Amino acid sequence: MTKFAFTAALLLGVATGTAQDAPAMPKPQKEHEWLQQLVGEWETESEAVTEPGKPPIKSKGKESSRLIGGFWILSEHKGEFLGTPYTGILTLGYSPEKRRYTGTWIASMSSLLWTYQGSVDAAGRILTLESEGPGMEPGKLARYKDAIEVKGPDQKVLTSSMEVDGKWTTYLTVQYQRKK
Repeated sequence: MTKFAFTAALLLGVATGTAQDAPAMPKPQKEHEWLQQLVGEWETESEAVTEPGKPPIKSKGKESSRLIGGFWILSEHKGEFLGTPYTGILTLGYSPEKRRYTGTWIASMSSLLWTYQGSVDAAGRILTLESEGPGMEPGKLARYKDAIEVKGPDQKVLTSSMEVDGKWTTYLTVQYQRKK
């Protein structure tokens, strides 16, 4: 049974049954609640390193993030890179079964669907997400890390790094400021 068929059957069963017959709907857990601090309207300033020793490329953008059912956030980032407008979409949630945060990223300037898994540090401030993507050599995959650090209720920072020759190299830093 596909996920769609399962979801449709579950919803149909809930709609045709009585409240007493319906299975209890899951409730968001503390890990889901952590995501709520990422929700809102944000202005961004980015610095991307494209080559070692060269100055970073700077750009500005906007992000709009909303909560879906208490379990997921959906973020849409709009910006410009090297004079070309782009849109990126992030989904982020928590899987109690995997005990990991999970998510995806797509962008208008790439055909790649990034998939993430990660966790929040013990202090509860940094969510580190890991993924695989194109490496420096054609046809080879590399490991990536995106760290979202919550600096306060109105500020967060995203740092993206890639593993190159066994060392982590930061290639993107995005500063987020909540719109007032």
